[in-house]
Amino acid sequence: MEETIFKAKGRAVMKTVSLIELCYSVTDCPHSTPKWTNAGKIVIRNQNIRNGRLDTSSVSYTTQEDYDKRIKRALPNVGDIIITREAPMGEVCMIPDNLECCLGQRMVLLKPNKDLVDNNYLLYALQSPYVQNQISWSEGTGTTVSNLRIPHLKKLQIPIIELIKQRKIAKLLANLDKKIAVNNEINDNLQQQAVALYQQMFTDSHEPDWTDGSLSDIADITMGQSPSGSSYNEDGIGTIFFQGRAEFGFRFPTIRLYTTEPKRMAYTNDILMSVRAPVGDLNVAHTDCCVGRGLAAIHSKTNRQSFMLYTMFSLKKRLDVFNGEGTVFGSINRSSLNDIPVLIPSNGAIENFERIVAPMDAAIRNNYDEICRLQEIRDSLLPKLMSGEIDVSNIQL
Repeated sequence: MEETIFKAKGRAVMKTVSLIELCYSVTDCPHSTPKWTNAGKIVIRNQNIRNGRLDTSSVSYTTQEDYDKRIKRALPNVGDIIITREAPMGEVCMIPDNLECCLGQRMVLLKPNKDLVDNNYLLYALQSPYVQNQISWSEGTGTTVSNLRIPHLKKLQIPIIELIKQRKIAKLLANLDKKIAVNNEINDNLQQQAVALYQQMFTDSHEPDWTDGSLSDIADITMGQSPSGSSYNEDGIGTIFFQGRAEFGFRFPTIRLYTTEPKRMAYTNDILMSVRAPVGDLNVAHTDCCVGRGLAAIHSKTNRQSFMLYTMFSLKKRLDVFNGEGTVFGSINRSSLNDIPVLIPSNGAIENFERIVAPMDAAIRNNYDEICRLQEIRDSLLPKLMSGEIDVSNIQL
């Protein structure tokens, strides 16, 4: 195993080795789209991987036949690591226990050599600024879609230390991730309660004074428009820019890009809806932002954003029609979105829902803010732990 020693200010900081030396295999996924089905074998896609986690709350499915074809190159096993190649690139997660799945497009399966590297440590190392900067530097920024090539992926330099220290670092960081996971579970539970309440109040009921209308009757809709690619940057210059579904999280999108030439804007608490590949996925803008052509921004005409959000959740099946069977290249235009049929309850019913659910949505936002702070702490600790600036030798876990 060939080691490289990086120095800063004349002193050794950390030893590194190439990723391929730490893995039994680095296998690219099949370069084809599986046949999509409503049930069957799970297909992991880029949108299921965020912030080092695998989110299986909204997975896609394929047939047994397509599954068998896709696992011929490599079968995902517990402890294996997935890294995305593009849209976005560099996101990672680990295969958990009791998950039978195959990989979609634009991702790579890593099988770590456990005699050389702790797989949890490797997962954190791949998320470190040191490794992520290698990925970004190689592919550059300022293009709509960046691609992580397999030869470069294999050459990524991974900070390496003794296995016992790797395991201690992984456990320390996992403690922070456990708190993050608790907050995520609370948020998921709050959202499920709100969805159930919406269904009880509005889907399973229909009062005489409620009317039928269209989405444009209750919402102002802004279709996104992408700025010039030359205006994009990852340096925090200009306006936060969300291109499409790739940046979506559980409730709020991840900030990756900025633009100095914003075209169309969404504002804090506006609903962000994917209008392309696939149609209908939702997030909420946690700050003012520019929206690209893959998104629409939706704002309640009466500023009842909680009611508006759960109305959009309730329209998922209607919006799925625009995806088309067996394809991921669906889209919806402004006219079709404006004309989506909706039930418009009375003002009193909407106010009652808003009174109950708006505080729940505020709690989700507060939990999200705490998650962001914990992630910042974790990410600031990571390079110090890997370089030895913080010594874990005497820490008992």
